[in-house]
Amino acid sequence: MRLNRDQIAARIPHAGAMCLLDAVSDWGPDHLLCTARSHLDAANPLRSGGRLGVLCGIEYAAQAMAMHGGLRMAPPGEAGQRPKAGFLASVRGVCAHVARLDDGPSELLIEVHRLSGDDSRVMYEFAVRDADRVLIEGRATVVLDAGALLPGEGSP
Repeated sequence: MRLNRDQIAARIPHAGAMCLLDAVSDWGPDHLLCTARSHLDAANPLRSGGRLGVLCGIEYAAQAMAMHGGLRMAPPGEAGQRPKAGFLASVRGVCAHVARLDDGPSELLIEVHRLSGDDSRVMYEFAVRDADRVLIEGRATVVLDAGALLPGEGSP
């Protein structure tokens, strides 16, 4: 089961050029593997000073986490809605193995594994790779439906 960029954009809160992922190649209840080539695009919105630093890999992983959450809510073929915006609450154990994401010609492979979670918070382990190496890896905690946590938001 493969999902393309348009199917991804319909399931995550990132739109236009900020939707960085190109395809989902595999997913299950606790994992997702996707690919991206947007790191090679000179118009990538995360680019600064003509380069794409490796820490931008955290955003790629965060979008993969959002996609995983969207697929868990409504698998392909089921009616779903665009998820509400969450936020990255913390990253831990991040290890960057290179300085840049954009210095190799191959596509990025972004893999996330759901370690634990509930309806309000989820912890993932992530890795962003190119064809030959791990570029950045770590763990992240995501707060889901961030608006519901704000006073006066999402409450009756």
